[in-house]
Amino acid sequence: MKPLINVTDLSVSFSGDDGKVTALDNISFSIPEGKTVCLVGESGCGKSVTAKALLRILDNHAAIESGRIEYQRADGDLLDLAQGPAKAKHIRAIQGNEISMIYQEPMTSLSPLYTIGNQIVEVLRWHTNLSFEEAKFQAIEMLRLVGIPSAADRFDSYTFELSGGMRQRAMIAMALICNPRLLIADEPTTALDVTTQAIILDLMRDLQKTRNMSMLFITHDLGVVADIADEVVIMYLGNVVEQGPVEQILTNPQHPYTKGLLASLPHTDGKRRARLNAIPGVVPSLQNRPKGCPFQDRCDHFVTGLCNEKLPELTAISGVQSVRCHGFGAQADLVPLHTSTSQVDDCLHAPNPVDRSQAPILELQNVSKHFPIRSGFFNRQTGTVRSLNDVSLKIWRGETLGLVGESGCGKSTLGQTIIGLHKATTGKVMFRPEEEVVELTGKTDSQLRPYWADIRMVFQDPNSSLNPRMAVYDIIAEVLRVGQELKSTKDIEKRVLEVMDKIGFSKEFLKRYPHAFSGGQRQRIGIARALAPYPKVIIADEAVSALDVSVQAQILNLLKDLQEELNLTYLFISHDLSVVAHISDRVAVMYAGRIVELADTETIFNAPRHPYTEALMSAILEPVPNAHADDTRIRLEGNVPDPANLPKGCPFAPRCRYATSICESSDPSLGEISTDHMLACHHPDVVQNTPADQLEAMAG
Repeated sequence: MKPLINVTDLSVSFSGDDGKVTALDNISFSIPEGKTVCLVGESGCGKSVTAKALLRILDNHAAIESGRIEYQRADGDLLDLAQGPAKAKHIRAIQGNEISMIYQEPMTSLSPLYTIGNQIVEVLRWHTNLSFEEAKFQAIEMLRLVGIPSAADRFDSYTFELSGGMRQRAMIAMALICNPRLLIADEPTTALDVTTQAIILDLMRDLQKTRNMSMLFITHDLGVVADIADEVVIMYLGNVVEQGPVEQILTNPQHPYTKGLLASLPHTDGKRRARLNAIPGVVPSLQNRPKGCPFQDRCDHFVTGLCNEKLPELTAISGVQSVRCHGFGAQADLVPLHTSTSQVDDCLHAPNPVDRSQAPILELQNVSKHFPIRSGFFNRQTGTVRSLNDVSLKIWRGETLGLVGESGCGKSTLGQTIIGLHKATTGKVMFRPEEEVVELTGKTDSQLRPYWADIRMVFQDPNSSLNPRMAVYDIIAEVLRVGQELKSTKDIEKRVLEVMDKIGFSKEFLKRYPHAFSGGQRQRIGIARALAPYPKVIIADEAVSALDVSVQAQILNLLKDLQEELNLTYLFISHDLSVVAHISDRVAVMYAGRIVELADTETIFNAPRHPYTEALMSAILEPVPNAHADDTRIRLEGNVPDPANLPKGCPFAPRCRYATSICESSDPSLGEISTDHMLACHHPDVVQNTPADQLEAMAG
């Protein structure tokens, strides 16, 4: 099959105060017509730079140094997009027209000042001679095609009036309005919930087939790769290290980096495992690109005098698969690829036993949190946002409770209410640090101060949660000073050094500032700050969701090690179900501000009883090609209901395929259906008793 795009020996550099650095180093790959090629790699590997180079939208300080980007136009002409200025007429005619792009975060890509309809019309009129009314008609049709309900009405909506999934659909509509031959998608589903992600991937796949469109899909999620890719290109530090068909790459990887990425992934069977096979270290900076193989510092198979001296060639190992490693080619006998020094046995792990005969360390009793909606000149209350509704939970000392659900279901609000950032509207939060029982709700900040050290929080984004003007030492020491945990400077310094040692940092890092660290290192600093007063409970709010898979594995291993050493209790909030499956003893599923199911991890992942839990589990993407070939995934249309306008009855009823009349009129309460298994559903047996053929028919 002839390629639509053929990239040959493409090099891109960036110029800065420290001189010129190479971002792409002679990369070569092709994109066939009508097929999807996935670019995979950690942050800093050059994926987004590659996409911008193809579209010629590189930053001002970036330049194409050499290479070719051959584009086969519809009329048969072969055009080298690497030649000529980026603003040349022939380049501008292709940008957004024949080659288009969608981005990871539509809120930063779509203008908040214009309606989505007008933004789509603007793109269409730039490349055509259509009138506004003609362009508007086509824009509405495109919004309808990408699955936006009431498209004519949504034409006049602003981005902030749409959900995350609807905003991404609007971005796709804008990218497709000119019927491009190549769609570049840069992490388009990373920020989405698993249910929304599944729908967006279905949409993109269907649009590709109907339009015979090629796609360059950038992602670090290997489950997404297995679901959508035809071919895969693995990148590392600006080099292509392996490429081939998706079946070959995921089932028979050859490069140590590809193997490491796959080994770093958590299992989703709900069975506890001791550790993940994390790739050691991080991607080097472009300024410190090593001589020889760029992966040498993290590779189990490093050979002195070879890997650190010469960059390996991209070697074809079959008719369809190529790999850049000294373990293949002329000097293959010098590299012991058949051995490994850092693999972790994939054995089941019996975690520290949780003693549930004792009273729980943390207990929520019918906790609700409502926020008033105020408007008008007199700031009167006109409504109520019911973020939490009658939530009851028990967490025992030394266990990890996973908390899952879609965005907007109340997970973060629950964590923030526990630590006192929000005051509960009703209900009680009971804490048992030792033998005493303390009710945290209703206390003032000064009354809560003695317990600040006992319950700490790790936030999702270390970039915004760490003060950029404070060195690492001061970030950690501040917690001890404010909490009055320690008085003397000597004791504080000793504690800081102890915590730094636990997260694997040397004392040389103490004088550095957050910007000097990688994302994974910054998250370790966030964990160190939480650990500083030696807490009993840590609330981790999406603590690894912003990290690459290999760094994520390092942090998850660290959290497990610390829990076993210090007998910590975790409330682990995440929308990444594979991570929750790996780290949790039990899992609570939230929907519309309430708990709808609670059980041990293996039960939740293998035998869910709530229809919402069933839908979440079916949307998990495994890094296995054709894992969903039977197409039995459950598509949850719509969104979590507006907490200011909850429906009558069960809040999940409008999206539930099993809903009956009682579901629409009566809200089920959370009750025990078996030992340690809680469920809020009028039909507790419907999921497990529905015949398989009927479930398959209902899945679409």
